[in-house]
Amino acid sequence: MIHPDQVAQMLETLSPTATNTATPGPIPTVIPTPTRYEVTGAEGHRALWVVFALMLASSGVFAAMSWNVPVSRRVYHVITTLITIIATLSYFAMASGHASTFSCDTVWDQHKQAPDMSYEVCRQVFWGRYVDWALTTPLLILDLSLLAGIDGAHTLMAIVADLIMILSGLFASLGDSGTAQRWGWYAIGCVSYLFVIWHVGLHGSRMVSAKGSAVKKLFSSLAIFSLLLWTTYPIVWGIADGAHKTSVDTEIIIYSVLDVLAKPIFGLWLLVSHRALADTNIDIGGYWSHGLASQGRIRIGDGE
Repeated sequence: MIHPDQVAQMLETLSPTATNTATPGPIPTVIPTPTRYEVTGAEGHRALWVVFALMLASSGVFAAMSWNVPVSRRVYHVITTLITIIATLSYFAMASGHASTFSCDTVWDQHKQAPDMSYEVCRQVFWGRYVDWALTTPLLILDLSLLAGIDGAHTLMAIVADLIMILSGLFASLGDSGTAQRWGWYAIGCVSYLFVIWHVGLHGSRMVSAKGSAVKKLFSSLAIFSLLLWTTYPIVWGIADGAHKTSVDTEIIIYSVLDVLAKPIFGLWLLVSHRALADTNIDIGGYWSHGLASQGRIRIGDGE
């Protein structure tokens, strides 16, 4: 005989409601991460406008300093004024919202129970800054070359190396981080900069010895000052544009300080010293000072 309690226990075991079935848990949901933009903030905009004003004021000061200088001896004034005028236009473009684009990198998020998801990180790149550098740094090299008496061949090679350096920086800023584009172009730019140091710094220090101790001291001071500043630019680029370890505002502020030192401060130092040192004078006649004169003018009404 089966005990009634055993029958009840068997019925409970066979009951569907007592069946031990495992129910699946909720399916994990992965929300795609939207594109993240790294752009200029309030501090960056303020810095751009401040430097625009400084470059504009410097251009006016440098132009005024040339008024009582004969045209034949204004070459330093003209070059230095052009440098700050170009920088003024560049900073106005950047401050007003022009001359920039975005360089985007793909970032992957890994999930244990769901497919990996990717999103874009887009950083603002001011291509106007590279246009500025491509126009102004050759003029800075020309200032130093004229001061040291560097020959045309070395001056041309220094300017070409400088342009390669600047364009390589632009290509690197717009390159993909996962390829050789970014750091490959960066390496090319750094190698090009070594040629600038060779032609301007090393060769120039030998050429300037013929101009006397005062000019040699001035050139050495300006060359060391400029080359140290120029060496800082690729370091900042590697941290900011290359590795994206700083904000766009921090990048703008650092570059702004470097540009003020490399252009208005350099220019003021050069022009004030040039006025005090007669040995730095470069007297250029001909077309520079007098135009085409009568030999190049078109005559109207002559018989033949």
